[in-house]
Amino acid sequence: MSASQPPPNADVPTLLVKIFGKDRPGITAGLFDTLAAYAVDVVDIEQVVSRGRLVLCALVTAPTAGGATEGELRATVHSWAESLKLQAEIISGTGDNRPRGSGRSHVTVLGHPLTAESTAAIAATIATVGGNIDRIFRLAKYPVTAVEFAVSGVETEPLRTALALEAAEIGVDVAVVSAGLHRRAQRLVVMDVDSTLIQDEVIELFAAHAGCEDQVADVTAAAMRGELDFEQSLHARVALLAGLDASVVDKVRTEVRLTPGARTLIRTLKRLGYQVGVVSGGFTQVTDDLKERLGLDFASANTLEIVDGKLTGRVVGEIVDRAGKARLLRRFAAEAGVPLAQTVAIGDGANDLDMLNAAGLGVAFNAKPVVRKAAHTAVNVPFLDTVLYLLGITREEVEAADDGTGEY
Repeated sequence: MSASQPPPNADVPTLLVKIFGKDRPGITAGLFDTLAAYAVDVVDIEQVVSRGRLVLCALVTAPTAGGATEGELRATVHSWAESLKLQAEIISGTGDNRPRGSGRSHVTVLGHPLTAESTAAIAATIATVGGNIDRIFRLAKYPVTAVEFAVSGVETEPLRTALALEAAEIGVDVAVVSAGLHRRAQRLVVMDVDSTLIQDEVIELFAAHAGCEDQVADVTAAAMRGELDFEQSLHARVALLAGLDASVVDKVRTEVRLTPGARTLIRTLKRLGYQVGVVSGGFTQVTDDLKERLGLDFASANTLEIVDGKLTGRVVGEIVDRAGKARLLRRFAAEAGVPLAQTVAIGDGANDLDMLNAAGLGVAFNAKPVVRKAAHTAVNVPFLDTVLYLLGITREEVEAADDGTGEY
């Protein structure tokens, strides 16, 4: 503000100047050059361009210097706009924009596609819990449509609860996080491996080489029925691999298929200063290779015992189970110097739930219903890099991080 005018309050006359029309370079500069002749101060500005059409809004103080009148300013702005084949609207009022309500959140909505019906439902739910939508903008249009709502007037937790129920009903993915500087602070992202970072279950790849796929599947089914816990099922399945030649490890590594978007996710996070790790109920013989190939900062998994060039059918060292994944998330966060509240965990199974709940943001990726219900948010499209949009990272930022090996 200039020294000649106080900050705008409820009693200070202000003008909302709105410009509409075909976008081209120089419109914003031209408007403020026009307003400068009346010695007004700028209170607020917002500009949006969609399909080449511009909406420019400027909230300014009413003219007071040199005897200029509001009517003269209006006439000059309208004349300038007409000369560029633009439309102008000027609304008189007092003071600044109304203060935003307490409680501010970012609501990210992912659709494939995003329909008008689902957008209406999300907006209505926000209003129902007392929230106000202050701003909406698009984060991405490919491979999914991602839009973000800036919401005030309601605390994050009740907003998240209400939108989670609505999202499940209408079939879209919605993430709700608190607004604040921490959102784009340096973070740690830790993800599960099997059926998350990769499309495969590593134990099944080993079992295929051992000719025991059916037996491994039977043990897995028993674990899913609750007849075995993870450690029991791990030992039972690994025992079936006893005698397998260690050379199969290299074969399995070549068979591993990354999830679409995995490279993009990791590359973008790393270039934006994030640290990235994996935890797995699978095996270090695979995760160590992934760590090297993808440039990960952390990796931990179970280790298959190999003696005299053969798999013994046992694992050695600390077992990475459900509780172990959460413990490793905390360990990685401590080593990275990142508060737990600024960590993100991604997983698909019940074995990931402790980790998802311990993280600042837990993302269920194409997960089973029980996991989707317990996690902070869910992604149900087959592209791992859509998690970037939940962090407020735009598609333009993703493309800027592309090193020429983009996946799409």
